[in-house]
Amino acid sequence: MDVFKTLQERGFIAQTTNEEKIKNLLNNQKITFYIGFDPTADSLHVGHFIPIMVISHLQKAGHTPIVLFGGGTGLIGDPTGKTDMRKMLTGEMISHNIDCFKRQTSKLIDFSKGKAIVVNNDDWLTNLNYIDFLREVGVHFSVNRMLSFECYKQRLERGLSFFELNYMLMQSYDFLVLNRKYDCVLELGGDDQWSNIIGGVELARKKENKDVFGMTITLLTNSEGKKMGKTEKGALWLDADKTSPYEFYQYWRNVDDKDVIKCLKMLTFLPMDEINELAKLEGQELNRAKEVLAFEVTAAIHGKDEATKAQNASKAIFSSAQNASKAIFSSAQNADDMPSTCISADTFSDGQISIIELLTLSKLASSNGEARRLIEQGGVSVLIQGENKKVSNISKTLAPSDFAEGFVIIKKGKKVFHKIVLKK
Repeated sequence: MDVFKTLQERGFIAQTTNEEKIKNLLNNQKITFYIGFDPTADSLHVGHFIPIMVISHLQKAGHTPIVLFGGGTGLIGDPTGKTDMRKMLTGEMISHNIDCFKRQTSKLIDFSKGKAIVVNNDDWLTNLNYIDFLREVGVHFSVNRMLSFECYKQRLERGLSFFELNYMLMQSYDFLVLNRKYDCVLELGGDDQWSNIIGGVELARKKENKDVFGMTITLLTNSEGKKMGKTEKGALWLDADKTSPYEFYQYWRNVDDKDVIKCLKMLTFLPMDEINELAKLEGQELNRAKEVLAFEVTAAIHGKDEATKAQNASKAIFSSAQNASKAIFSSAQNADDMPSTCISADTFSDGQISIIELLTLSKLASSNGEARRLIEQGGVSVLIQGENKKVSNISKTLAPSDFAEGFVIIKKGKKVFHKIVLKK
């Protein structure tokens, strides 16, 4: 199996320290490699899904991944890509986040006996003697060179703390520890981690006098070079409580035409022959490729049952505005898959609530001004008791009687639907 070719043709490989040697290792030997995840939140997001896919491809080729959770490095925070210092997390917050990460990765990576190794760099970082660490590790790093790396250079104008400057040394030390303990010979990470990976490769080579390697993974960006995975509510999370399976499905169903094939290659295990056939589709027919993408990615994260429910809800919605409202109102299951906001009788003022207020409460608009513009541009409709009503007046209000079915649905543009539930 030419797993290196698989990674290449699917667009995963960004940079390597030695392409030929890495290719030989991956295709002709069984190696141990590692990828680190800093627990900066209580859920993985879609940006983490790319390296997880790489782990899976390499696992299937017989290689052993080390999944490293940054219980130690998370106490500092990687300055890469940040204009300001990351928020400092407590040890308790990091432990909670790691538990969440472990649950999520266990659904996506094979952790059965001998298939993968899980480590926490808190085990070797937090009890280090700082003087000993500087003598063993710090002596091998040039500050001048470190400051020339993009991850630090872009921070110099705003201010880079000595606290953060230590991050590269700590990540580099991780590779050294894993090489010594598990004979790990390859570090992987996002392409924005190139500088940190170079540091680890060079440190392990100097200390152990052995060949080790680094490879970066292409970041998930759109055709304009901007990171994908951002929604109106923020990050596209893998946790169903933070991003519902319906919202998750809809994100991929609505990707730009220029990005759908790239996403199929990187985010699904569909054979390349099948993806190449989908790449031949044009115009409206490309929606079929988007439906395949949305289902496959949602099934991988949330399971086939949730993907099927999200797909059915989506098809009901997009059949037509009128049919959508009837389908949703008649199907509690599909309605439950839709993003929702709850209000109570206290939310009404003199028995009325404005559409503008509902747009901001549901975060369909970030401000009253944006809500007014959406209405004035003809971008808002309300589905009330199975009937689709265009909103043309910025003063439009709803009364409790409009919630006879327990909810109404606000439609923003052609593709965004949000359920407003009236609590009894």
